[in-house]
Amino acid sequence: MPQRAQQPNIGAIAIDTDITLRTMVCHPTASKGSVLLLHGFPETILAWKDIAIALADDYDVHAFDWPGFGLSSRPAVDRFSYAPRDYARVLKDYVDRAGIDRSKLTIYATDIGALPVLLLALEQPDIAKSLIVGDFAPFNRPTYMWENLQALKSKPASDRVRDFMNANRDEILANTFWRGLPEEAHYDVSREFRDDMARSWSHGDLTPVDAFYHYYSHFTRDQEYFESNLAKLATPVTVVWGSEDFYIKKEMGIELADRIQARLKLLPGIGHFPHLQAPSQAIEEIRASFR
Repeated sequence: MPQRAQQPNIGAIAIDTDITLRTMVCHPTASKGSVLLLHGFPETILAWKDIAIALADDYDVHAFDWPGFGLSSRPAVDRFSYAPRDYARVLKDYVDRAGIDRSKLTIYATDIGALPVLLLALEQPDIAKSLIVGDFAPFNRPTYMWENLQALKSKPASDRVRDFMNANRDEILANTFWRGLPEEAHYDVSREFRDDMARSWSHGDLTPVDAFYHYYSHFTRDQEYFESNLAKLATPVTVVWGSEDFYIKKEMGIELADRIQARLKLLPGIGHFPHLQAPSQAIEEIRASFR
């Protein structure tokens, strides 16, 4: 009889008095190491469910909802800024509180999850054995970014984009994952995941769009800090990018990989969400990081 796939445990972990993170964790009988999966906008931990199950026979697999997303806390902005720099602190605290062995850890981070990982690695090169990052904006390069994202960086344009996005939740959840891809390249997103993202819009006092808005208000500062400190980056990094990314062009990934001397893997025909469109490739990259 075939063995039933291990289902992830959904729980929570308190980071401090203001932030509790919803978590998803799998523990195998015998672990070869740990994997931490970090989502982007407008996702939740359920973006990683199938990948977590596929890896669960061999690895401890962790994921959490960022503050402002999924069912994690929405602290007031006077106590938590939602900046990449603050997300980096949340990431460090999660690794510490979850008791993860950093020497056997691969972190796979996409979209808004990736810059916090790299900011943390500047200060703590031992945060992980290896990092896999992609489809995000490490540098302030307006020509490489979709104009609506760039508009989130400064007022008054950012306020207009925030209001529009909050008023159009259903359109975002219906179209974000396939924007820029031909119809034949569209892929399935599970109803469970869709419902979870929709539910996160009404959890707490801030929507995921509000968190995204605050993240972007600090984005240029944190991008510039990262770029000015590239020489300090010592943690091994692999850059994985969808060649057809509509939101952040592949040239951003090419420049990042070149400047930090990282291995670059461009995925032909893949858009902004490689882990959803081509999960088998994400799984292979993660497994390869342990070889």
